[in-house]
Amino acid sequence: MLTKIIVVLFLFMIIGSLGSGLYYLVKDKGSSDRTVRALTVRISLSVLLFILLMLGYATGVLQPHGVYPG
Repeated sequence: MLTKIIVVLFLFMIIGSLGSGLYYLVKDKGSSDRTVRALTVRISLSVLLFILLMLGYATGVLQPHGVYPG
């Protein structure tokens, strides 16, 4: 249950960083580097989430399951 909460929190942080990047892109009109920083944070969070998911699968904390019936 804790792993699901962590994954969802990561996803919300990624979406928040993407939203802040869009906000800075519109507000600053390319005059500052805040957009680049926000998108760098988003990419870093995405890579970290991917690594954590792979480690969870490798250690057996996360178990894959079928999504289709039968």
